Formats: sequence, C-alpha cells, structure tokens
Amino acid sequence: MSKQIDPRGPRFGAAITTIVLAVILLTIPSSIATVLLGIQTVVFALGAFVGLHAQPYGILYRKLVAPKLGKPTELEAVEPPRFAQLVGFLFAIVGLVALLAGADLVATIAVGFALGAAFLNAAFNFCLGCEMYLIGKRIFS
Repeated sequence: MSKQIDPRGPRFGAAITTIVLAVILLTIPSSIATVLLGIQTVVFALGAFVGLHAQPYGILYRKLVAPKLGKPTELEAVEPPRFAQLVGFLFAIVGLVALLAGADLVATIAVGFALGAAFLNAAFNFCLGCEMYLIGKRIFS
C-alpha cells in the first residue's frame, strides 16, 4: 500500500509555485528570473527525488497551514504528486538551461508550460502531472 498524504499540501505548493513561475515569466530575461528558476528547480528536485516530505512548500504547509485546518476529509497516494514534481523539474531544468544559454524563447515556453500546470492545480484542483501518472500506470500495468 502506498503512503497517503493530505491533498491540500500539494495544492498549496502549486499556489506558491504559480506565483514564483509567474514572476519568472514576467522577468525573463534577467538575473532575477534565472535565480528564481534555479530555486524552483531545486524545489521540484527535492519533491521528485527525495520525496514530498522534503519539498519546501510542503514543509511550509505542514508546519504553518495544516495545524490551522481540520483533518483532511480524504487522502491521496503520494506517487502521483511526486511524479508531478518530476514533470515540473523537467520543465524547470529545460527553462534554466535555456536561460543560461540565452535561449529566452525556449525558457519562456518551458516556464509557461510549468506555470499552466501549477495554475490548474492551484485554481481548479486539477493536477496535470498526477493525471499523466495515472494514465501511464493504466497503460503500462
């Protein structure tokens, strides 16, 4: 059985991610965009490769937000949101490499895709990366 998590945590993280990625998108090309995208790439990497327990926005949620809320009415498996972090990491790393190489259009597109996915989760509770995980699991199972 997979570990279960409060689904409000990843949605909270998606809201912060949406803000960070929007600032990056608005400031491309600049050192601010590059630094912020570097930080966001690390955030995604921690969530994808170490686990959601190490993802900074998740830590903020667990320490500051969750104690003020009631218990979640439902839980979700950790694997889909962790896969979503991997997808975010891939877009972020493409964007970061593109920024460092001076390929601002590629960076803008990569950040835009990541922003779109984060916004869908934050605003509509629709995790695109999670859905990709579930579709892949059905196809390859």
